[in-house]
Amino acid sequence: MNRKFWGKKRVTVTGGAGFLGSHLVARLKKGGVGDLLVPRAASSDLRLLENCMKVCKKKDVVIHLAGLVGGIGFNREHPGRMFYDNIIMGVYMLEAARRCGVKKFIGIGTICSYPKFTPVPFKENNLWSGYPEETNAPFGLAKKMLIVGSEAYRKEYGFNSINLLPVNMYGPGDKWDPRQSHVIPALIRKALMAKEKKRNELVVWGTGRATREFLYVEDAAEAIILAGEKYNKSGPCNLGSGKEISIKKLVELICEIVGYKGKIIFDKTKPDGQPRRCLDTKKAEREFGFKAKTDFHKGLKKTIEWYKFKVK
Repeated sequence: MNRKFWGKKRVTVTGGAGFLGSHLVARLKKGGVGDLLVPRAASSDLRLLENCMKVCKKKDVVIHLAGLVGGIGFNREHPGRMFYDNIIMGVYMLEAARRCGVKKFIGIGTICSYPKFTPVPFKENNLWSGYPEETNAPFGLAKKMLIVGSEAYRKEYGFNSINLLPVNMYGPGDKWDPRQSHVIPALIRKALMAKEKKRNELVVWGTGRATREFLYVEDAAEAIILAGEKYNKSGPCNLGSGKEISIKKLVELICEIVGYKGKIIFDKTKPDGQPRRCLDTKKAEREFGFKAKTDFHKGLKKTIEWYKFKVK
């Protein structure tokens, strides 16, 4: 982290109390950022333009992490909220940052914006080659519009806005509420409960054939900091580990680590979501020197230990 760069910056991090945000804010504080604002949803509803203006006023860098997020089940139950909340926050934050003279806007998108059947590994230039997987589409398309806005604002106003697309993240501090959690915390919770209650079977949604890529949250925070220092283009940039694992192998690995020895059953009546997810991460390494460092098995063990001692 470049202390000379960040030490003189006035920074706002929306969503800074969330999963990724809390890790990012801790790093920024450690790196010497003195003027750091972390607006909270209770007092700063970012679906209102006037609140977005307040959090952008007299700031040099705005990092927009805030959003309504959840797993497949939450996405299916709340497609309207997923679309509206995310698109309105993104549009208002971008416009407010421009009006307030912010020097750099960092928008955090999602790989849910990619088409359902994207060639693997996902390359940034594949982003517009089809429609997203149906359960993720409202969320993915809402976030995707931030890329459109960013490119439009750079062209018309010369506004410095960048867009980062992190893959599925995991690590300490993730959401564990089963209604909103993503795949890793949901599976860890299930496996630990099955072991505790001595259940013979563990039921998992889908076929187990779908694949995912995961990025440790500390690595994601480091990537955002590096991009803030060095990346100044509106074109989207993937953030990932570049490694793919099937849901079946993921479940087996989690069960091995937690010590659950029961039978794993896949409920094929439930959706898999996008068939495959694995990113081409060359652009991030080329443009701002980011490469994921955390070994997946070690990161998973740290996540499970954190859950066992902090959540339960």
